[in-house]
Amino acid sequence: MATITLTPAADPVAIAQWLADRISAALDATDGPIAITVPGGRTPFPVLSALVKHDLPFARISVWPNDDRMVPEDHPASNLAKIRAVLEPAGAQIVGLEEGQTPPRFALALLGMGEDGHIASLFPNTDPQASAPARVIRITPDPLPPEAPFDRLSLTIPALVNTDALAFLITGDSIKRQLFEAGAKGENDLPVARLLAATDQTVECFC
Repeated sequence: MATITLTPAADPVAIAQWLADRISAALDATDGPIAITVPGGRTPFPVLSALVKHDLPFARISVWPNDDRMVPEDHPASNLAKIRAVLEPAGAQIVGLEEGQTPPRFALALLGMGEDGHIASLFPNTDPQASAPARVIRITPDPLPPEAPFDRLSLTIPALVNTDALAFLITGDSIKRQLFEAGAKGENDLPVARLLAATDQTVECFC
């Protein structure tokens, strides 16, 4: 079970500083490239926009989406396109998800969480398991979110916890915070609870 560190009322600049510190430490620990994974949606992009202002060797960083909608990259619902627009100009290498991929161990996994406790595109109906053999899977949410009614590609729990640093970004939503805290205590069986039960590391939660 994860140990949770809650950081309330953190602004995007402060969160970006935390991310930059972890990324810098990971880069200092190797001469080669590192990989990170970040969420889509609206919440992370002010943070990512602040992150690219840091003096990091972004050319050594590959960025994987936590998940993506199965749409062309020029579609407004594409997470990949939004991530690429922010991080690629800084030099980062953006990796599109494909079913059956084997991602590397991440230096950092930044996750969001939905109001139903889903993480990446691991919705409650998909019954995500910590022992899942695949690392990238195709998923059909049920019900389909009306704002994004598409099949998804998603990293699985084993891929998401295969990381040196794990953080959640659920700022400004007290209901989500309560759901997250309940999941961290094992008081529900939602995807977020299953992920937190699958790791014994300290998890930072910006809320």
